[in-house]
Amino acid sequence: MAYADIRIEAPEAFLAKTASADELYRIGLIYCEGMDVTVDLVQAHKWFNLAATRGHRDAKLLRQEMAEMMSQSEVLKAQKAAREWMKKAN
Repeated sequence: MAYADIRIEAPEAFLAKTASADELYRIGLIYCEGMDVTVDLVQAHKWFNLAATRGHRDAKLLRQEMAEMMSQSEVLKAQKAAREWMKKAN
């Protein structure tokens, strides 16, 4: 099997704990736009939120756009997931 035939199920699988804001932002874009994954606004919000906490300005804007398309419970779920990732990263 060629390497191009391998599909990684979770785009963040090889993301380092010290990932840059740009790397976190790109994961958000993958989930937001459904690039080789199913569109997942909760995951997109989570990664944009994490990128925003590291100072990424565009992530702040997209995080707000995601929140406007989500229910309150989905936003809370995304925020909780971001907090959990931060705990694991530290």
